[in-house]
Amino acid sequence: MHILLIEDDALLGDGIQAGLQAMGFTVAWVTLARDGLAAWKSVDFDALVLDLGLPDQEGSEALCQWREAGLTVPVLILTARDAVQDRIDGLQRGADDYLIKPFDLGELAARLQALLRRTRGQARPFIEHGRLRVDPFRQQVWLADKEVELQRREMALLLALLQSQGRLLTADQLADRVYGWMDGVESNALTVHIHNLRRKLDSRIVETVRGGGYRLGAPL
Repeated sequence: MHILLIEDDALLGDGIQAGLQAMGFTVAWVTLARDGLAAWKSVDFDALVLDLGLPDQEGSEALCQWREAGLTVPVLILTARDAVQDRIDGLQRGADDYLIKPFDLGELAARLQALLRRTRGQARPFIEHGRLRVDPFRQQVWLADKEVELQRREMALLLALLQSQGRLLTADQLADRVYGWMDGVESNALTVHIHNLRRKLDSRIVETVRGGGYRLGAPL
C-alpha cells in the first residue's frame, strides 16, 4: 500500500514512516501542503495521511482544494484537534477518516487497510487470487493453503499487483509502489524482485507486457 504522509513534526513523521514501512507499507513523507500537492499530482498513491496544522497552509483547507482539483484517493486526517466540530469540519471538507494524536500505530495501519478495502469494494480482510490468499495487515501469503515466506519488497510488489486489479503498471509506477518515489533504486532491483516472486509463487503471477510494463497474471 503506497501512502503519502503529510506531517510537519519531524520526530513524529519519521516514526510513522519507519513504523508503517516495517508493516509493509511504502511511505512517502513530506512536511508542507504544497509538497503534498506536487506529490499526489505526480505519483499514484493509495491513500493520504494528512496533518491539519501545516506550516504553509491549514490542512483542511488544502484538502478541500485538492478534492476540487480531482483528488479521489482516501484521506485520513491525523491531528491533535479532538473537538467534535474539528472532526465534523474535516470530514465535510473531504476526509474519509479522522484519528486523534496520540494514537497507536497499529490502529493507523488498520484504518488505512480498511479505507483501501472500502475503496476497492472489498469486504474481507484477505485478498484472494485463485489459490493465492494474502493478508495485507499481517503480511502473510498462502498458496494452496501452504504459507509462503516473502521478503518485504516482494510482498510490496505482490500487493501492488493485486491492488492494481489487472491494470497495466509501468516499471516506474511499480517501482514507486515498491520502493517509494524518493528512494534511489538500482536499475535491476525491480527485475530481481519480480524473478523472486515468480520463483516462490508461480511464473504466471507477473505478466510482462513488452514495451508497456507489468500486470497481475491470471489466477493461479
